Amino acid sequence: GKDLLIYGKNMGNIFIGVQPSFGYEGDPMRLLFSKSASPHHGFAAYYTYLEKVFDADAVLHFGTHGSLEFMPGKQVGMSSTCYPDRLINQVPNLYYYAANNPSEATIAKRRSYASTISYLTPPAENAGLYKGLKELGELVSSYQNLRENSQRGAAIVNSIVSSARTCNLDKDITDLPSESDDAKTFSLEERDLVVGKVYRRLMEIESRLLPCGLHTIGVPPSAEEAIATLVNIAGIDRPEDNIKALPRIIADSIGRNIEDIYRQANAGVLTEVTLLQKITEATRMSVRAMVMRSTDSEGRVTQVNAFMKTGMNFFNGFTGGSPERKALSEAGFNKVAEEDLTVLFDYLEFCLKQVVADNEVGSLLDALDGKYIVPGPGGDPIRNPDVLPTGKNMHGLDPQSIPTSAAVDVAKVVVDRLLERMKLDSGAYPQSVAFTLWGTDNIKTYGESLAQVLMLVGVRPVADSIGRVNKLELIPLETLGRPRVDVVVTCSGVFRDLFINQMNLLDRAVKMAAEADEPLEMNFVRAHAIQQAKEFGISVRDAATRVFSNAAGSYSANVG
Repeated sequence: GKDLLIYGKNMGNIFIGVQPSFGYEGDPMRLLFSKSASPHHGFAAYYTYLEKVFDADAVLHFGTHGSLEFMPGKQVGMSSTCYPDRLINQVPNLYYYAANNPSEATIAKRRSYASTISYLTPPAENAGLYKGLKELGELVSSYQNLRENSQRGAAIVNSIVSSARTCNLDKDITDLPSESDDAKTFSLEERDLVVGKVYRRLMEIESRLLPCGLHTIGVPPSAEEAIATLVNIAGIDRPEDNIKALPRIIADSIGRNIEDIYRQANAGVLTEVTLLQKITEATRMSVRAMVMRSTDSEGRVTQVNAFMKTGMNFFNGFTGGSPERKALSEAGFNKVAEEDLTVLFDYLEFCLKQVVADNEVGSLLDALDGKYIVPGPGGDPIRNPDVLPTGKNMHGLDPQSIPTSAAVDVAKVVVDRLLERMKLDSGAYPQSVAFTLWGTDNIKTYGESLAQVLMLVGVRPVADSIGRVNKLELIPLETLGRPRVDVVVTCSGVFRDLFINQMNLLDRAVKMAAEADEPLEMNFVRAHAIQQAKEFGISVRDAATRVFSNAAGSYSANVG
């Protein structure tokens, strides 16, 4: 009982160790966010060994995240009574931190004096289909070729319904016919609607983004990783830079609005689901054509070979244009606006250069030499490519600047689609929606989740002349076109620390809606607040309390 074990290997000038767990067997993180827990002897001994015995010149915490910065103590302004201060003591603390997690990186800086060095997160790739889902996709393809054959088409629909139920898709498609229903009794339009809904659900599953393994510090991305990243970047409108998303550009080229295609595809219209899949595949083909010209013999992108634009227009007239345009033509979209395409792919080319720029190792070496590390924003590199290149000393954003106007625009689209989908599934708008707001997500998206809450309630945030969001205005019901939906918001401990003013903003928004003199059937916030006020004998304003969080200093989820 007199010895304490330090997990790690001493390699002379370098000690590679494993930070002790902060819990107990079966749940090693159990005590991590508990306000009353203190580090055990083994945890304290680990940092004492690094400073006093190994005599470390610096500590590098590798990866996101550890336990040190979440130890009990004040939220900011550490003192000698706070455990993070007592544990790290005088040792310089360097921290490799995921570029998309600036909220917890901020806590590491505030509470453990870390100099963060951002690293690129693994690219997200489409999940794809497998086993029963893949077979179901093949059945849908077969139906599209034989849909007008009343005998064989109906038989395939019966097989599709049976396979969909085997794959548990009936849990998502609530109006899927039962296996006892015979598709021979359906009209062609009814068969198309059944297959369209299954096909749309398959597309949602296939296009879900999953991380492609782990990122290796200092190693350039493979071509497939670069393609996955750029396809996601190309899928977002950036009105502030006058850049249209590639799916929107493609839809415009055939005289369609991409939002209408999304809306009808969500409703299960087979022709629209098929068109959306065609647009998605064309987007991937076009981005792949751009990336492949910069791919080396090992399948990696180490430097970007820009497509020569000067003097190439005459040559392009004979060859069908740039590789990206050729790919779109091969996919069946040969009328894409050249101007929009050029602006987008110039931007994607710039983004690719930032992705392959290797500053992660260099920044670590500079930090160990005591040199300056260039600061930069953290966040989602897909939504905000300014996060790139990585290897920066991360900072967050001005908490009072969110939600941004771009985040509000995106949130409105998301909320409209959500409510349409819920009305389609249940026949009525939902009266209440529960939210959990996380610090990381709102920094990544510049307040999209926050804006979604406001859009549900029917309140628009208003920024002042220097961009601070501190005012609200009620959207008239005539403009809103639907009832105001009640919300219940739970804020994480990190969100509470970083966005206390935005919590007040949400509270004001809900109370503003509750006090609006409007028909109760068009204002569920007011209807519920009046009901609760009568039940508990309090004012409507007090009854409209909808925003909650833990006490200051606590980071537990209060679950389990």
